Amino acid sequence: MSAVLGALVPVFLIIALGAVLKRGLLPEDSHWIALERLTYFILFPALLVVSIARADLGEVAVLEVSTALLGAIAIVGVVLSLARPTLCRALGLAGPSYTSVFQGALRWNTYIVLAISGSIAGPRGLAVAAVGLAVMIPVLNTLSVIVLARHGENGAASNRALILQILRNPFIWSCGIGALINALHLPVPAVLMTFGDILGRSSLALGLLVVGAGLRLENLRRPRLATGFTCLVKLAVLPALGVAIGLMLGLREIDLLVVAVSTAVPSAPNGYVLARQMGGDAPLLAEILTVQTLLAAITMPLVIAAVAYL
Repeated sequence: MSAVLGALVPVFLIIALGAVLKRGLLPEDSHWIALERLTYFILFPALLVVSIARADLGEVAVLEVSTALLGAIAIVGVVLSLARPTLCRALGLAGPSYTSVFQGALRWNTYIVLAISGSIAGPRGLAVAAVGLAVMIPVLNTLSVIVLARHGENGAASNRALILQILRNPFIWSCGIGALINALHLPVPAVLMTFGDILGRSSLALGLLVVGAGLRLENLRRPRLATGFTCLVKLAVLPALGVAIGLMLGLREIDLLVVAVSTAVPSAPNGYVLARQMGGDAPLLAEILTVQTLLAAITMPLVIAAVAYL
């Protein structure tokens, strides 16, 4: 369990550093807008391409792991979509705020998944996590773009504009490139892989700093009801569904453990950048991300311990 805490505590410290930098060394919004764009279009896509391209999937139950992860996402996503009018009334949400609840409840922090999977299960754990990268990220980003296009302040006005927004999403096509390299065993020069690896590693710190810069610390004293609801869904309901589906499909040991880790992590800091780009409620999502990261220090060890005893 020390691996879990060891991955979570530095994440929160970097978020806190971003909040300090925004209020001291880098107070100008233009600084953070530039970092957002760099992370969104270059750094995180590089991480996706390299991680997926390098994954050894020979011993991974790809179909079962994919089904468990996508099944949990599908159930929660459908419920959130059908219950949107009720949720908006009960939680006092406008359209952009609903998009932050949707992203906060479904997306996953890839950095923490990779860190914990590698720490507790080695190369095999990283391979299983790569399946999650290839499967979940295109689906989650497509869903997020659709929801933001429909309910965000900068939403698409037509189906054509919506499709263009999805096709322009760098996370989706970077997953496709990585999967293509892996599946076809395309020869990629080592120098290019190293170049992409260095870029990808830098996306962790910068992405989390951007989240911290977007925090409104005064709101953390009294988190909104929407934040509590989103934390419950993301940190308890989603992992319970993922593990239950995985057990029904016969997953055990490392495969099931990484499914649990992938569904139990806090939501993705890149969702904050997407919210900023497409008119979501970025301050609410920043609050959700921070509270989830704090609570995950308690909930993730419990989830992992429970799965270890199954």
